[in-house]
Amino acid sequence: MVLSLVAAACGSSSKKAGTTGANAKVPKGGTLVLSAEQELDCADFIATCGNSLWGSWTVGEQVLPRAYDVDTQSGKQVPSILLTGEATLETSPKQKLTYKINPKAVWSDNAPITSADFKYTWDQIMHGKGIYDTTGYKNIETVDTPDDHTVVVTFAQPYPDWKALFGGFYGVLPNHLLQGKDRSTEMKDGFKWSGGPWMLDHWTKGQEIKLVPNPTYWGAHPNLDAIVFKIITDTAAETQAFKTGQIAAMFPQIQLDQASLKTLPDTTLSVPYNFNYEAIWFNTSKPVVSDKAVRQALSYATDRDLIVSQLFGPVAGPSLKPINSFTTPANKEWYEEPFSKYKRDLTKVNDTMTAAGWAKGADGIWAKGGQKANITMRTTTGNKRRELTEQILQSQWKEAGFGLAFDNQKSGVLFGQTLPAGDFQLALFAQTPTDNDPGQCTNFCKANIPTSTNQSGANYTRTDDAQIDSLWTKIDQEIDPGQRKSDVTAANKLLADFVPALPVDPLADVIIYNSAKLGGPIAGNPVYGMYSNMQEWFCKTPAC
Repeated sequence: MVLSLVAAACGSSSKKAGTTGANAKVPKGGTLVLSAEQELDCADFIATCGNSLWGSWTVGEQVLPRAYDVDTQSGKQVPSILLTGEATLETSPKQKLTYKINPKAVWSDNAPITSADFKYTWDQIMHGKGIYDTTGYKNIETVDTPDDHTVVVTFAQPYPDWKALFGGFYGVLPNHLLQGKDRSTEMKDGFKWSGGPWMLDHWTKGQEIKLVPNPTYWGAHPNLDAIVFKIITDTAAETQAFKTGQIAAMFPQIQLDQASLKTLPDTTLSVPYNFNYEAIWFNTSKPVVSDKAVRQALSYATDRDLIVSQLFGPVAGPSLKPINSFTTPANKEWYEEPFSKYKRDLTKVNDTMTAAGWAKGADGIWAKGGQKANITMRTTTGNKRRELTEQILQSQWKEAGFGLAFDNQKSGVLFGQTLPAGDFQLALFAQTPTDNDPGQCTNFCKANIPTSTNQSGANYTRTDDAQIDSLWTKIDQEIDPGQRKSDVTAANKLLADFVPALPVDPLADVIIYNSAKLGGPIAGNPVYGMYSNMQEWFCKTPAC
């Protein structure tokens, strides 16, 4: 599973991130004010409208209990505090998992978190309306509840990435509060219950999100009295808010103006490598880009090295390079480079287009059958770096014979409406995998194409290719490591030939905070970002 828009540090840092031992005595209390550069569209996190990384970071991961967490250092799945330890895995005659729930685990109303919550969550993902992604869950045959603290999951088809289930960006939902009700209605505008360290105090749309400690949380209790996320979608305004002390920390995408923060007093800035990646996504069902030759030619027309060096280098440094796969070098086990063949080469653009029957008109734009190669791109409004990326692409592609226009949208509209509806030709956005698994069926298998009657699925590119479908489906069920590795390599080559998207950069989010105000172990989790352990943070001053 991935979410649209991550563990060694790269780039530059004015000083090392602060660390505090788990048992150290730290100041208690205070309200921490942060920024959020995007706003969630809805808080129903298993639904398409909940397809927002910032929704997960600011609310979802803070309140939803998860069976497994992603370890910040290794990037691998480890049992969370919800479980007593590793789930028991059986592989014959069918794959079967047995989870043991921590008997101390309770919801914010003090009701125990039970096996019924796991069963309810699976049932909603499989039978609810408008579910974002059913990958893995659809492999499950039954979820049995022999007692309140035991969950037995039996699979109809094997699923090697089972640790991502009942975790990731979905978590576990409370059966006793939602059963028999309209889940979406109960959750979409925010909810007061929690099974995490924090609770949602309020969400004032367009302005702020406030979290307060969950008084019944069975783990480490937060040090802070409250956390407020100020919604600042203009990236220049966000940087200025930090400079003027309106916010004490931020976790933005890289922007050129952040280079000025490196020398700002009491400022810690670091760029963690993560699993996020940004790509140019083609809607393969739309005119012009429905032609594979056009998608290949646009890939040859793009100087990704220039884009990354100019727009990322001043902040992240020269070590950040373009990526050549739908994963990043942070995922050392699975990173490959099937897209490395696409380097700017106008001769290959011409050869590819002419071989497919396109010819340049007097205006220098390719045309075929009365259709000109004019394309419109969409991305998120207010993101200066993405706007600069569009301008660079516009210049590069014009020289190659393609016209490019822009029609950008608010993140909630783009991710919650436009992409699921397929209302775009090209889109520039990021994806965040829930773990280091190499599976790509979520993004590229036919079964995950959203439709007008059911907008479930994340295959926004409308990729419909029998070979891609068959091999990535097999990968999602293959439990032999050697065979899976071979299949992934072959499937990546298929994607590089079909080009449903062109990977551009390992999207780096920047950890920036005022070290005179904020303390704690502050680092970038490969999936859950900077905010995965906010219960350990503390104010160094009365007001932070």
